[in-house]
Amino acid sequence: MNSIEQKKVSYVIVDESSEGQRLDNFLLKCLRKAPKSLIYRIIRKGEVRVNKGRAKPDTRLTVGDSVRVPPVSFNQACKPSASQNTLERIRACIIYEDETILVVNKPAGLPVHGGSGLNGGLIELMRLARPELRFLELVHRLDKATSGCLLLAKKRSILRELNELLQQSSFKKYYLALTKGHWAPDELMVDVPLEKFHRVSGERVVKVGPEGKKAKTQFKVLERFEEASLVEARLYTGRTHQIRVHAQCQKHPIASDEKYGDKVFNQYCRKLGLKRMFLHAARLEFYLPSLEKRISIEAPLDESLQLMLKTLEKKR
Repeated sequence: MNSIEQKKVSYVIVDESSEGQRLDNFLLKCLRKAPKSLIYRIIRKGEVRVNKGRAKPDTRLTVGDSVRVPPVSFNQACKPSASQNTLERIRACIIYEDETILVVNKPAGLPVHGGSGLNGGLIELMRLARPELRFLELVHRLDKATSGCLLLAKKRSILRELNELLQQSSFKKYYLALTKGHWAPDELMVDVPLEKFHRVSGERVVKVGPEGKKAKTQFKVLERFEEASLVEARLYTGRTHQIRVHAQCQKHPIASDEKYGDKVFNQYCRKLGLKRMFLHAARLEFYLPSLEKRISIEAPLDESLQLMLKTLEKKR
């Protein structure tokens, strides 16, 4: 690996091509081949400044903003590569495509971005699988352990428009989750703020807290089993780990969630054959004004989650 180094502080002025972009994605573009772990570390330490002030990874940039990029040194990451079989599997994950967007049914266990120790995430693999697309960027994100609908933009103008829709909560995002116990009532709006913090180990964790950001999730019970409930969760905001923490705070943690879940319930689910977290981005609905087009996409559950539901039905 070659060592890459930026010796001096630089100030980058945001132009129209980067308007509305998240700060972390902007830095990934400025510091090409830098690992994501480095990007988040320099932001967290306050070494990156936007208009001389501290900022967060999800800060949206506007034209004319001045971004301070600190001196950094890192090893050049290997160029992402993949076998033809891998690329064929990634192409097979596409469930919707038109001239402006592409929607993938993301497999569980695959990160959306490559990072430290990873050759490539979904976006890198999709760019390899579709080299004819000159522009391809993530509109939003899913946790590594979460499967389902993931939206990508094929034009920068569409990316900016979709980012605005996300900020205005004009998106409808519906998830399916298997949770511990039985909910009462069958429909519940959870509206409690969430805040992020880092443990000594550096692990990022989210908790309910008065100093956190507004977070709103509506849960609706779809089916009850002996020890669990299948629920639909609609996001009204898009905070990190929002559904997982909101379910936990209602004492109905998600099955096989190693970070926020219940150990006994997780063991019960493992004995029934569940080997991954049961959280799936099932449906996306939104209206795209520039195309005067209403879009609704559904992503089917993978075989392992379908099998878990069949097993629970037999035990009932």
